[in-house]
Amino acid sequence: MTALAFIIGVVLLVVGLAVSIALHEIGHLVPAKLFGVRVSRYMIGFGPTIWSRRFGETEYGFKALPLGGYIAMSGMYPPSPGADPAAPAATGRAGGGFFATMVQDARAANDETLVAGDTKPAFYQLPVWKRIVIMLGGPVMNLLFSMVLFGIALSAIGVPVATTTIAAVNECVLPSGADRETCAAGDPTSPAAAAGIRPGDVIVSVAGTQVSSFAEATAIIQDSPGRSLPVVVERDGAEQTLSVTPISAERTFATEDGGSRTAEVGFVGMTAVLGYEPQPIWSGPEAALERTGAVASVMWQLPVRIYDTAVTTITGNERDPNGPLSVVGAGRIAGEVAATEAPILDRASMLIGLLASLNIALFVFNLLPLLPLDGGHVVVALWDGLKRAWAKLFRRPPPRPVDATRLVPVTFAVFIGLVVMGGVLIIADVVNPIAILG
Repeated sequence: MTALAFIIGVVLLVVGLAVSIALHEIGHLVPAKLFGVRVSRYMIGFGPTIWSRRFGETEYGFKALPLGGYIAMSGMYPPSPGADPAAPAATGRAGGGFFATMVQDARAANDETLVAGDTKPAFYQLPVWKRIVIMLGGPVMNLLFSMVLFGIALSAIGVPVATTTIAAVNECVLPSGADRETCAAGDPTSPAAAAGIRPGDVIVSVAGTQVSSFAEATAIIQDSPGRSLPVVVERDGAEQTLSVTPISAERTFATEDGGSRTAEVGFVGMTAVLGYEPQPIWSGPEAALERTGAVASVMWQLPVRIYDTAVTTITGNERDPNGPLSVVGAGRIAGEVAATEAPILDRASMLIGLLASLNIALFVFNLLPLLPLDGGHVVVALWDGLKRAWAKLFRRPPPRPVDATRLVPVTFAVFIGLVVMGGVLIIADVVNPIAILG
């Protein structure tokens, strides 16, 4: 059953990632069509096509490897010399040999997207702001999707909180530092058991103070070691008043700076039933924006984080739980979450939160100002707009469009870097996975 739950968790994450990719590409597709650009393909995945169907001018489909997606727009770059007599001639070479061939291949592939006599504008002919809207549409879609997912986890499911209903009562008080969980002869009876508190009782008030949460009741008890407290509980529809005297016990508490402290507090020996408290509707967007800041701080340190991950993989040291991970690592965590003994709502909330965090990562990653990422295309559009504004300011002829195919060698280098980093993370997630659940 555990193995089946693990597989279900992995499958759910894969499906969630496929939906995330589909929404990302829709974020590009919709504004492109609104601005009149011809879109010939909308594909989820890479490699051989599994299924496709043409609607109008666009072929929609799925490919074998669900590791990304793309849309094919007309004229992502200016046409190469001779491809369009009306277009300004593009000049310059990226270099000789291999890189020159790559540039030429990129231009040839781009020229194939141009339709002779097409009345629709090509992507490179759009105003700068429209090109930016199209390229930012994908990442923004991931951000919005993460807000929805966090909203479901926090507002629809809620945050686990201890209710005023008693789940269990300790029979005795175990000695401090005891490595056993069962009572032995000579162990004193717990104050809760001695007072007659039972599982299923609902705490109404403690020491004359009405309580609406277990935390409120706990705070009063911890502040009252050695003092007899009247506790009103509801049992079988009727209220009863019991008397409980907390004993003094040493407990460890977390501090605001991330440390811990120990203190002597009142203790009675009972636990509460966990419930779910829905958060305000704006909690989802707030959580997404907070997570975005955290991911951005990691993303700008990505090469260093990847290096640290490689070192821990070689040495076998524990990895940073807030460090980067691959799809393999994310799938492994999803499987482990699904296979835990936690309540189903807890597992669902954790899986939804994991998918939301992955969408935040997609949002931030795609904004990096590097080709072939969306942020790189935004930089190209901004550079083109800056050149045109400069020429207009000094009343010069409009410059030719920026030919981003000349940056193919840089794009290739970035691609190789991403493949290497992805490979390091995959190996690390197999050999030395992040221990999220302990």
